[in-house]
Amino acid sequence: MTKHIAHMALLVKNYDEAINFYVNKLKFNLIEDTVLSPDKRWVLVSPDTESGFALLLAKADDKEQESYIGNQSGGRVFLFLKTDNFKKDYQNLLDNHIKIIREPIEEVYGTVAVFEDLYGNKWDLIEPKQ
Repeated sequence: MTKHIAHMALLVKNYDEAINFYVNKLKFNLIEDTVLSPDKRWVLVSPDTESGFALLLAKADDKEQESYIGNQSGGRVFLFLKTDNFKKDYQNLLDNHIKIIREPIEEVYGTVAVFEDLYGNKWDLIEPKQ
């Protein structure tokens, strides 16, 4: 028996603006966009199609959920985007005017920069050392 995390919900304000950011700016794949009701959609995006992991872009239902958009981790780095081509992916962030919180640095584990998504969630872009 194997187990893995398949999806993680990420609160968003609007499905289409979130899809635009993740697909057109971060170059993620749109895995699924299914209408469930007039107000709900099942939207999955993933940086690759092989890992089996995807973010579920979940539109906030009420004011309480809305208050957590962009701060699901209390201000800490929330998500970690691993890459095998840091230079290319970092340049993509710059080209798409994505807010850089910390410029690239070399750490013992690899090259890392911190950026924000469209709502302010902090991400690490990491290329691990070989």
